[in-house]
Amino acid sequence: MKVVLFCGGFGMRMREGAASAPKPMQLIGDRPLLWHVMRYYAHFGHKDFILCLGYGAAAVKDYFLRYDETISNDFTLTGGGRDIRMFSTDISDWNITFIDTGLRATIGERLMKVREHVRDEEIFLANYADTLTASDLDASIASFRSSGAVVSMLAVPPVSTHHVVEMGDNGLVTRVREVRDLMQYENGGFFVMTPEIFDYLHEGEDMVPHAFDRLIPRGKLQAQRYDGFWRAADTFKDRAELEEMFARGDCPWMLWDDNRNGGRKLIVPTQHTRASSLVAG
Repeated sequence: MKVVLFCGGFGMRMREGAASAPKPMQLIGDRPLLWHVMRYYAHFGHKDFILCLGYGAAAVKDYFLRYDETISNDFTLTGGGRDIRMFSTDISDWNITFIDTGLRATIGERLMKVREHVRDEEIFLANYADTLTASDLDASIASFRSSGAVVSMLAVPPVSTHHVVEMGDNGLVTRVREVRDLMQYENGGFFVMTPEIFDYLHEGEDMVPHAFDRLIPRGKLQAQRYDGFWRAADTFKDRAELEEMFARGDCPWMLWDDNRNGGRKLIVPTQHTRASSLVAG
């Protein structure tokens, strides 16, 4: 099953300067965010990737062209460094297609530009290149197959630490609540789709909200509610928290690494199709 990853945005909230690496190439431990996302899909057997590139395309290409398997795998070195015997590898069986989808394209426009690469797929997967989760991808795909939807997305609780203030007409506060206590769910990415999505995408528009707004009245947009680990690395603070988790070996998204995922069990998303309860972003 092919995996389309959107990794061409500017990532302004994480950039340190005009020459800084694109957000998907920011490191978490010894590998970039993009690698962690791809490794998640590979764990479930989906190793045919289409990278929608834009800003920082050269950095992404260069990383994989110069990929060093020894960084994240055990090996034996002999012959004074001339011979390396790998005990395991990461990407030797991956197929990665690199497509320039424009510097300022929307997510919908980027998806349109790789249409030819997924048009013959019964189902394909898609995601942002900066979101991590420990959800059960197999269960998500199975739920999607039985839903009759064109698109399914993971729906996650808000992760904001801000507080919502409720007040009367006189300005007096009646209640203060954490955002995460609201009965709403955000678009968490991790999309499952059929090529029928292209019937709902128009030039110059985005997937969210434009295509989704066309799917909803037809009952073709599924959301799978998920309350387990999910994190989007949007800001320096997000990345710092992920770095701290990696440093202490507490990485629930690294399902492929029993030394770092803490032996956590997969949490299965539950089907939830009330689009009005979602905050799409």
